[in-house]
Amino acid sequence: MQTAILMELQYLGTVQYYSKFLKHDSIYLEQHENYRKGSFRNRCYIATANGVIPLSIPLLKGKHQQANIRSIKIDNSKNWQTLHWRSIKTAYGSSPFFEYYQDDFEILYHKPYVLLFDFCLDLQELVLNCLQITPNIHLSETFVKTPQKEVLDFRNCILPKNYTAPADASFKPAPYPQVFEDRLGFVSNLSILDLLFCTGPEAVYYLQISIL
Repeated sequence: MQTAILMELQYLGTVQYYSKFLKHDSIYLEQHENYRKGSFRNRCYIATANGVIPLSIPLLKGKHQQANIRSIKIDNSKNWQTLHWRSIKTAYGSSPFFEYYQDDFEILYHKPYVLLFDFCLDLQELVLNCLQITPNIHLSETFVKTPQKEVLDFRNCILPKNYTAPADASFKPAPYPQVFEDRLGFVSNLSILDLLFCTGPEAVYYLQISIL
């Protein structure tokens, strides 16, 4: 039985991503991989009055595909933190639990960051604290192409191109009340922010019932 899972670090990862923190006894975060474009490493999706939109962290130009994920630098010449936080506040300002969590998130969006990994790791720690779960998390010690059989290799399994219909036998998104559900219908597997701001302390319950 696979009781551990190996995943990449995501920017405010999807509901599916965070369900793994409940399902598995140990979480290994990959810190020795090369950066991969077209992933959730620097992108997340939120629901707004005008539909689902991506929030993408701009990166300094370079050969990111050949660069270690821990060395990827954010392009802070762009006012991205203000823009992202403004978008989040506009989307979720009327949600039931936004005011309860907003101060903690806003602090990180006003804190200067140089490296993508550091920002995403701090956000992940905050999300887990908000969910009130304490998974056993490890940073990978070296890059391993094929992990040991007791470790599920879930790297690059949740991608922007397939996140709404993930091929995952262990996950079935459970519907929950959303801010713009009357306009958009239920949108599954958005950023964990959507679940957290909409359901608050019950977010962990919705994660649990999404696990098969």
